[in-house]
Amino acid sequence: MIRIALLGYGYWGPNLLRNFHENPRCELVACCDLDEKKLAKVRARYPSVHVTADPAVVLGDPSIQAVAIATPISTHYAVARRALEAGKHLFVEKPFTASASEARELIDLARARGLLLMVGHTFEYSPAVLKIGEIVKSGHLGKIFYVSMTRVNLGLHQKDVSVIWDLAPHDFSILFHVLGEKPAKVSALGRACIQKGIPDVAFINLEFPSGVVAHLEVSWLSPSKLRSVFIVGSSRMLIWDDTQTVEKVKIFDHGVNYKDPETFGEYHLSYRTGDVVSPKIETYEPLYAELDHFLTCVETGSRPRTDGESGLRVVEALELAEESLRASLR
Repeated sequence: MIRIALLGYGYWGPNLLRNFHENPRCELVACCDLDEKKLAKVRARYPSVHVTADPAVVLGDPSIQAVAIATPISTHYAVARRALEAGKHLFVEKPFTASASEARELIDLARARGLLLMVGHTFEYSPAVLKIGEIVKSGHLGKIFYVSMTRVNLGLHQKDVSVIWDLAPHDFSILFHVLGEKPAKVSALGRACIQKGIPDVAFINLEFPSGVVAHLEVSWLSPSKLRSVFIVGSSRMLIWDDTQTVEKVKIFDHGVNYKDPETFGEYHLSYRTGDVVSPKIETYEPLYAELDHFLTCVETGSRPRTDGESGLRVVEALELAEESLRASLR
């Protein structure tokens, strides 16, 4: 049984702790956080878990084989480096690090130490995203023309990062997984509406080597919560609405056929409107599947689906988008 500890009990930490605690393949040994009030909550709910405000207690325990990090983004690199130097297999929440250079250093360190490094891109373990990936890769939609994604809500403004670093990692990881490629170009436009210097709305454009173009809208300032993906192909179109309880994914047999003109002045488009199909989607908690995959990789030494390189490509795109956004605000 794998002995594991959690560093960071903030927004996402409770979900990690719950899933590790419920998984019979591991033993949740300790939880570390600088906030005593948060540690008190862990004591009350998980009396068997040792709590501490000192990460050295966790990292210095030779019986702990793996560490999960859910601390603020700005601390990921320093905490992860200490964990790897202490010989711990590592799970780091998204985004992997605050810069691509930090991500590369951690990848190299993990490789040199022979340690597992996995990044928490939970949506890549979602049954809906896995199904969409299968559909796109099968060619059922035809040649992909473009992708449009929306991730907006009202609230949860961050104090230390822009909306791009907070919300876009989800959509970048989904997009790169589904398309199976990295973007060749990233640009962004946005605005800091509420807090000076912290953009809370952004519109991101990406171009891929295959010719696919994608548009992402991310915002903390929206009248309603929207989580949607539109994928338009030459044969069919797909919509994923993650706010729906049933039929989250729908495939539309809709499209436009173009006929090359045979005579001067001839121009003809035919529009096709066919069936709408909602494929069967499995039901399970993506986070549990993700952490179970991490445990499997620790046990077997196999490469994680969302390894350090996967985390790096998302951070690279975040950096490009943030740089473009900041330039647009000058």
